[in-house]
Amino acid sequence: MNKSNDMKIYEVFARFKYDEPLHFVGTVTAPDDDLAKVYAFNTYNEWAWIEMIAVPRASVVHVIEPA
Repeated sequence: MNKSNDMKIYEVFARFKYDEPLHFVGTVTAPDDDLAKVYAFNTYNEWAWIEMIAVPRASVVHVIEPA
């Protein structure tokens, strides 16, 4: 049974400059997207990022599965 308060893992990516790729900076666990944004910002705000995204781990599409 899937409850609305189930926690999800989010992969967090960020970048310093628009001409560089997003870099993986870590993960956060949150019950929803809104709190994931807050947790990611508060956890990884020690750098002057210009962009940060949080992607639900369940939404990641593997091209090559790890062994």
